[in-house]
Amino acid sequence: MRTTRLLLPLAAAIALAACTQQAPSPDHAAASTAPAGEALAETAETAEPVAGVSGTYVIDPSHTDVIAQWSHFGFSHPIAHFSGVEGQIVYDADDVPASSVEVTIPLSGLNSHVGKFDDHLRSADFFDAATFPEATFKSTAVESAGGNKLKVTGDLTIKDNTHPVVLDVTINKFGEQPMAGRPAAGFDAVAQIKRSDFGVGAYAPNVSDEVELRITTEAVVAEDAASAPAAAE
Repeated sequence: MRTTRLLLPLAAAIALAACTQQAPSPDHAAASTAPAGEALAETAETAEPVAGVSGTYVIDPSHTDVIAQWSHFGFSHPIAHFSGVEGQIVYDADDVPASSVEVTIPLSGLNSHVGKFDDHLRSADFFDAATFPEATFKSTAVESAGGNKLKVTGDLTIKDNTHPVVLDVTINKFGEQPMAGRPAAGFDAVAQIKRSDFGVGAYAPNVSDEVELRITTEAVVAEDAASAPAAAE
Protein backbone atom coordinates (compact mmCIF):
# COMPACT_ATOMS: atom_id res chain seq x y z
CA MET A 1 0.00 0.00 0.00
CA ARG A 2 2.82 2.38 0.89
CA THR A 3 4.57 1.56 -2.41
CA THR A 4 1.40 2.45 -4.29
CA ARG A 5 1.18 5.80 -2.52
CA LEU A 6 4.77 6.60 -3.55
CA LEU A 7 4.28 5.55 -7.18
CA LEU A 8 1.12 7.56 -7.82
CA PRO A 9 2.74 11.00 -7.43
CA LEU A 10 5.70 9.82 -9.55
CA ALA A 11 3.38 8.67 -12.33
CA ALA A 12 1.52 11.97 -12.23
CA ALA A 13 4.78 13.91 -12.54
CA ILE A 14 5.86 11.84 -15.56
CA ALA A 15 2.49 12.36 -17.26
CA LEU A 16 2.65 16.12 -16.64
CA ALA A 17 6.17 16.30 -18.12
CA ALA A 18 5.07 14.40 -21.21
CA CYS A 19 2.15 16.78 -21.76
CA THR A 20 4.46 19.77 -21.41
CA GLN A 21 6.83 18.38 -24.07
CA GLN A 22 3.99 17.66 -26.52
CA ALA A 23 2.46 21.13 -26.24
CA PRO A 24 4.95 23.67 -27.59
CA SER A 25 4.65 27.30 -26.73
CA PRO A 26 2.67 29.52 -29.16
CA ASP A 27 5.90 31.22 -30.25
CA HIS A 28 7.57 27.88 -30.97
CA ALA A 29 4.52 26.62 -32.83
CA ALA A 30 4.43 29.71 -35.01
CA ALA A 31 8.11 29.37 -35.81
CA SER A 32 7.82 25.69 -36.68
CA THR A 33 4.88 26.26 -39.05
CA ALA A 34 6.40 29.27 -40.83
CA PRO A 35 6.98 28.59 -44.55
CA ALA A 36 10.55 27.59 -45.37
CA GLY A 37 10.71 30.35 -48.00
CA GLU A 38 10.06 33.01 -45.36
CA ALA A 39 12.85 31.65 -43.20
CA LEU A 40 15.25 31.66 -46.14
CA ALA A 41 14.21 35.18 -47.10
CA GLU A 42 14.82 36.38 -43.55
CA THR A 43 18.27 34.77 -43.61
CA ALA A 44 19.07 36.41 -46.94
CA GLU A 45 17.98 39.82 -45.68
CA THR A 46 20.20 39.60 -42.63
CA ALA A 47 23.21 38.15 -44.48
CA GLU A 48 26.27 40.38 -44.28
CA PRO A 49 27.43 41.85 -47.60
CA VAL A 50 30.94 41.11 -48.82
CA ALA A 51 33.25 43.78 -47.41
CA GLY A 52 35.07 45.51 -50.25
CA VAL A 53 38.64 46.73 -49.93
CA SER A 54 39.43 49.96 -51.76
CA GLY A 55 42.34 49.87 -54.18
CA THR A 56 43.54 49.59 -57.75
CA TYR A 57 43.63 45.97 -58.89
CA VAL A 58 45.47 44.72 -61.98
CA ILE A 59 43.67 41.93 -63.83
CA ASP A 60 45.44 38.56 -63.74
CA PRO A 61 45.13 37.08 -67.27
CA SER A 62 45.88 33.59 -65.92
CA HIS A 63 42.72 33.64 -63.82
CA THR A 64 40.40 35.61 -66.09
CA ASP A 65 38.10 34.24 -68.76
CA VAL A 66 35.45 35.84 -70.98
CA ILE A 67 32.99 33.28 -72.36
CA ALA A 68 30.53 33.98 -75.18
CA GLN A 69 27.61 31.61 -75.81
CA TRP A 70 24.92 31.63 -78.51
CA SER A 71 22.32 29.43 -80.18
CA HIS A 72 23.26 27.52 -83.34
CA PHE A 73 19.98 27.04 -85.25
CA GLY A 74 18.38 26.09 -81.94
CA PHE A 75 20.21 22.75 -81.94
CA SER A 76 23.15 23.60 -79.69
CA HIS A 77 24.69 26.40 -77.66
CA PRO A 78 28.41 26.62 -78.57
CA ILE A 79 30.86 28.71 -76.59
CA ALA A 80 34.03 30.62 -77.32
CA HIS A 81 36.61 31.69 -74.76
CA PHE A 82 38.58 34.94 -74.84
CA SER A 83 41.77 34.76 -72.81
CA GLY A 84 44.77 37.04 -72.32
CA VAL A 85 42.52 39.77 -70.91
CA GLU A 86 44.36 42.78 -69.48
CA GLY A 87 43.24 45.86 -67.59
CA GLN A 88 42.55 47.27 -64.17
CA ILE A 89 39.72 47.59 -61.68
CA VAL A 90 39.56 50.58 -59.35
CA TYR A 91 37.28 49.81 -56.42
CA ASP A 92 36.19 52.43 -53.88
CA ALA A 93 34.40 50.73 -50.98
CA ASP A 94 33.37 54.07 -49.45
CA ASP A 95 32.11 55.57 -52.70
CA VAL A 96 31.16 52.77 -55.08
CA PRO A 97 30.18 55.11 -57.98
CA ALA A 98 33.79 56.35 -57.96
CA SER A 99 34.92 52.83 -58.97
CA SER A 100 35.88 52.00 -62.55
CA VAL A 101 36.83 49.16 -64.90
CA GLU A 102 38.99 49.25 -68.02
CA VAL A 103 39.71 46.09 -70.01
CA THR A 104 41.41 45.04 -73.24
CA ILE A 105 40.49 41.70 -74.85
CA PRO A 106 42.94 40.48 -77.53
CA LEU A 107 41.28 38.48 -80.29
CA SER A 108 44.41 36.36 -80.47
CA GLY A 109 43.05 34.75 -77.28
CA LEU A 110 39.84 33.58 -78.98
CA ASN A 111 39.43 29.82 -78.56
CA SER A 112 36.34 27.77 -79.41
CA HIS A 113 38.36 24.51 -79.28
CA VAL A 114 37.73 24.12 -83.04
CA GLY A 115 40.68 25.50 -85.00
CA LYS A 116 38.89 26.07 -88.33
CA PHE A 117 36.05 27.85 -86.56
CA ASP A 118 38.52 30.06 -84.71
CA ASP A 119 40.05 31.06 -88.04
CA HIS A 120 36.58 31.84 -89.41
CA LEU A 121 35.68 33.95 -86.37
CA ARG A 122 38.88 35.97 -86.78
CA SER A 123 38.23 36.46 -90.51
CA ALA A 124 36.54 39.47 -92.12
CA ASP A 125 33.21 37.61 -91.89
CA PHE A 126 33.23 38.25 -88.15
CA PHE A 127 35.88 40.02 -86.04
CA ASP A 128 38.34 40.90 -88.83
CA ALA A 129 41.09 40.47 -86.25
CA ALA A 130 43.84 41.43 -88.72
CA THR A 131 42.39 44.95 -88.86
CA PHE A 132 40.87 45.13 -85.38
CA PRO A 133 43.07 42.95 -83.14
CA GLU A 134 41.36 43.72 -79.84
CA ALA A 135 38.08 44.59 -78.17
CA THR A 136 37.83 46.99 -75.25
CA PHE A 137 35.46 47.75 -72.38
CA LYS A 138 35.51 50.96 -70.36
CA SER A 139 33.03 51.59 -67.58
CA THR A 140 30.88 54.71 -67.51
CA ALA A 141 29.00 53.98 -64.25
CA VAL A 142 29.32 51.62 -61.30
CA GLU A 143 26.40 51.14 -58.89
CA SER A 144 25.85 49.05 -55.81
CA ALA A 145 23.06 46.52 -56.35
CA GLY A 146 22.86 45.43 -52.70
CA GLY A 147 24.91 42.91 -50.75
CA ASN A 148 27.77 41.63 -52.87
CA LYS A 149 26.22 42.76 -56.17
CA LEU A 150 27.21 45.58 -58.50
CA LYS A 151 25.82 46.93 -61.76
CA VAL A 152 28.55 48.12 -64.10
CA THR A 153 27.60 50.04 -67.25
CA GLY A 154 30.24 50.68 -69.86
CA ASP A 155 31.17 51.05 -73.51
CA LEU A 156 32.11 47.86 -75.36
CA THR A 157 34.04 48.46 -78.58
CA ILE A 158 34.44 45.77 -81.26
CA LYS A 159 35.57 46.60 -84.82
CA ASP A 160 35.26 50.33 -84.04
CA ASN A 161 31.60 49.82 -83.10
CA THR A 162 30.90 51.13 -79.60
CA HIS A 163 27.70 50.41 -77.67
CA PRO A 164 26.71 50.45 -74.00
CA VAL A 165 26.67 47.14 -72.13
CA VAL A 166 25.42 46.44 -68.61
CA LEU A 167 27.29 43.89 -66.49
CA ASP A 168 25.55 42.26 -63.53
CA VAL A 169 28.50 41.70 -61.22
CA THR A 170 28.97 39.45 -58.20
CA ILE A 171 31.81 40.25 -55.80
CA ASN A 172 33.35 36.88 -54.97
CA LYS A 173 36.06 37.81 -52.51
CA PHE A 174 38.52 40.41 -51.27
CA GLY A 175 41.60 39.21 -49.40
CA GLU A 176 45.19 38.04 -49.59
CA GLN A 177 45.99 36.00 -52.70
CA PRO A 178 48.27 33.25 -51.31
CA MET A 179 50.22 32.65 -54.53
CA ALA A 180 50.80 36.33 -55.29
CA GLY A 181 51.24 37.29 -51.64
CA ARG A 182 49.28 40.48 -52.30
CA PRO A 183 45.72 41.76 -51.75
CA ALA A 184 43.34 40.54 -54.43
CA ALA A 185 39.75 40.84 -55.57
CA GLY A 186 37.57 38.38 -57.48
CA PHE A 187 34.43 39.03 -59.52
CA ASP A 188 31.96 37.20 -61.77
CA ALA A 189 29.71 39.00 -64.26
CA VAL A 190 27.07 38.31 -66.89
CA ALA A 191 25.75 40.44 -69.76
CA GLN A 192 23.60 40.13 -72.87
CA ILE A 193 24.62 41.73 -76.17
CA LYS A 194 23.55 41.68 -79.82
CA ARG A 195 26.49 40.79 -82.02
CA SER A 196 24.99 42.64 -85.00
CA ASP A 197 25.52 45.89 -83.04
CA PHE A 198 29.25 45.26 -83.29
CA GLY A 199 29.53 44.23 -86.93
CA VAL A 200 29.77 40.48 -86.26
CA GLY A 201 26.16 39.56 -87.08
CA ALA A 202 26.75 37.06 -89.91
CA TYR A 203 24.09 34.32 -90.27
CA ALA A 204 21.65 35.95 -87.83
CA PRO A 205 18.98 35.15 -86.86
CA ASN A 206 19.49 31.45 -87.60
CA VAL A 207 22.64 31.70 -85.55
CA SER A 208 21.31 33.83 -82.71
CA ASP A 209 22.03 37.53 -82.73
CA GLU A 210 21.79 37.44 -78.93
CA VAL A 211 24.98 36.39 -77.17
CA GLU A 212 25.42 35.79 -73.46
CA LEU A 213 28.72 36.90 -71.96
CA ARG A 214 29.99 35.30 -68.76
CA ILE A 215 33.09 36.70 -67.13
CA THR A 216 35.21 35.55 -64.23
CA THR A 217 38.21 37.57 -63.15
CA GLU A 218 40.81 37.74 -60.46
CA ALA A 219 42.84 40.91 -59.94
CA VAL A 220 45.68 41.73 -57.59
CA VAL A 221 47.08 44.97 -56.26
CA ALA A 222 50.12 46.01 -58.29
CA GLU A 223 53.35 44.73 -56.74
CA ASP A 224 54.85 48.19 -56.29
CA ALA A 225 51.61 49.47 -54.72
CA ALA A 226 51.47 46.55 -52.33
CA SER A 227 55.03 47.13 -51.15
CA ALA A 228 54.75 50.93 -50.87
CA PRO A 229 54.67 52.28 -47.29
CA ALA A 230 51.33 53.52 -46.06
CA ALA A 231 50.88 57.28 -46.23
CA ALA A 232 51.09 59.09 -42.92
CA GLU A 233 47.73 60.20 -41.59
